[in-house]
Amino acid sequence: MKLLEGKTAIITGASRGIGKGIAEVFAKQGANVAFTYSSSVEAAQELENELAALGVKVKGYQSNAADFEQAQKLVEDVVAEFGAIDVLINNAGITKDNLLMRISEADFDKVIEVNLKSVFNMTKAVQRTMLKQRSGSIINMSSVVGVKGNAGQTNYAASKAGILGFTKSVALELGSRNIRCNAIAPGFIETEMTAKLDEKTVQGWREGIPLKRGGTPEDVANACLYLASDMSTYVTGQTLNVDGGMLT
Repeated sequence: MKLLEGKTAIITGASRGIGKGIAEVFAKQGANVAFTYSSSVEAAQELENELAALGVKVKGYQSNAADFEQAQKLVEDVVAEFGAIDVLINNAGITKDNLLMRISEADFDKVIEVNLKSVFNMTKAVQRTMLKQRSGSIINMSSVVGVKGNAGQTNYAASKAGILGFTKSVALELGSRNIRCNAIAPGFIETEMTAKLDEKTVQGWREGIPLKRGGTPEDVANACLYLASDMSTYVTGQTLNVDGGMLT
């Protein structure tokens, strides 16, 4: 028996990186997957084909989770297509790094909108369906930066710290209806984005991590798998650091 057999999951921002890793692990564990992407139509189609080959139902939606109306419409479309929503992974996120003295108001607002408001939009949108089902698991992608802070990332840190407070509040509100809400705080995860960085810099980061390596999208996906599955039915309101010991 696969851990997510028969469950339907929405994953935002899944055409690459961590989101794609989550979609792949979930499909392998039997989940039907609805995922969103912003502009990578070709990558989304490739992912659809890859996951469908595993024998699960899958559909990509070009949708902006930071837009309240688009989030509502997405959830309506997914319920119509899949019949249920058992898991929501709020993964969509961006960075616009700069020192506080140089950061623009527009860059601050945009990061809060995409990283934090999208979590509100999507959680509010799936709430009705999960309340009717009297079950559900919501997993919000935060960051070690949201736990610890980081110079040059005031906007990103604020958005990811906001997710932690939001997660705990939702867990308290919806726990009586058997709806769980948890956060994951990834550390240094090596993806297509980090591959563009200077190798010497990346190696320096690896050396500063107790496990002496960067994480993989699959490392984060496996933590999501635990929180999405029935293995964690008594876990809610928690933040799981997936960081190789970085915050220890």
